[in-house]
Amino acid sequence: MKLSYCDTYERTQKYAAAFWAHEMIDRPMICVTSPKRGMTLPTEGVFQNPRTGYLAATTGDYGPIFDTFEKVAAATFYGGEALPWFDINLGPDIYAGFLGAKIRCVPHSDTTWAAPVVEDWADFEVAIDRSPDGYFEQTRRYIQYAVERSEGKYLTAMMDLHGNMDAMSALRGPEDLCCDLLECPDDVYAKLQEINGTWREIYDMIYDTSRHAERGVLGWTPFFCMGRFAVLQCDFICMIGQDMFRRYVLPSIQREAAQLDHCIFHLDGPDALRHLDDILTIPEIDCVQWIPGDGQPRTVEWMDVLKRIQAAGKSTQLHDWTPEELRTRLGELDPSLVCINLSVPTQDEAESLLEYLTKHT
Repeated sequence: MKLSYCDTYERTQKYAAAFWAHEMIDRPMICVTSPKRGMTLPTEGVFQNPRTGYLAATTGDYGPIFDTFEKVAAATFYGGEALPWFDINLGPDIYAGFLGAKIRCVPHSDTTWAAPVVEDWADFEVAIDRSPDGYFEQTRRYIQYAVERSEGKYLTAMMDLHGNMDAMSALRGPEDLCCDLLECPDDVYAKLQEINGTWREIYDMIYDTSRHAERGVLGWTPFFCMGRFAVLQCDFICMIGQDMFRRYVLPSIQREAAQLDHCIFHLDGPDALRHLDDILTIPEIDCVQWIPGDGQPRTVEWMDVLKRIQAAGKSTQLHDWTPEELRTRLGELDPSLVCINLSVPTQDEAESLLEYLTKHT
């Protein structure tokens, strides 16, 4: 397949296949972007974020967000395994929206959140809302438009799916869910199993509508995969201890990962680190994306965590390193077990970094 906005698709397939096999051709898999030589990126228009994506999907006014994206793609240099891809992102709580939560746009923010709808788990029926004006069908139509619009030009991404306990937190509210775990843990466990039972249908709708089987798929990370792929996560784990994690979340993540060919786990914040060793026991997880969180040192300062991930045979994502740090500190890690993404100011810098990694890795 050829993409009009870049010439990297065939090479990306080859390097991605090696990465998912925990092998390396001549350098790590890296997605590096910059403005094309002699061009500048647009600064006006409707740019992609959860809020604009949600508004496009729910109003049917799809065109403006794609118009801006295509202007950006036309002015972008895609280096290494970088590809142009449109992010189908309606916010972190859209999974709960599929199950009946009402999504709200946050004023003066780029994101959306769900308004809790559960008063008592015993009264809540877990079911995907398939009504024509529900989020599930609105999202399907949005993806259909994206696939038609992107044909021959760029790819579309697998959505950010916060299932399992994240969906429960959005439906109930995090504080009330924490109380429920103490006051009615068996009710929470039973309802969680029902919510987990919806994950395959939701994933398959996105995967099939997006034609990912023939076109390939990225998550909301830029790393390509030919097969069933997603970025998995549960941000709620920052609020619970190991015993609750092992009862509620670990089996849920294992179930989701087992339905995929490859996956990355998104580990967000220092309070999530207590669960890293358990996450590393899941054989189907290929890679861990460590996000230290606001106010924390960047990942280059968490080398002990990155090495723990690699010691378990998993890859790790380097998403916030500078070119200089890649040149001077990448040697501290196994380069076959990293995937790298970054943007640099110029195409010359991007090409220089690619040349250096090819010669020195």
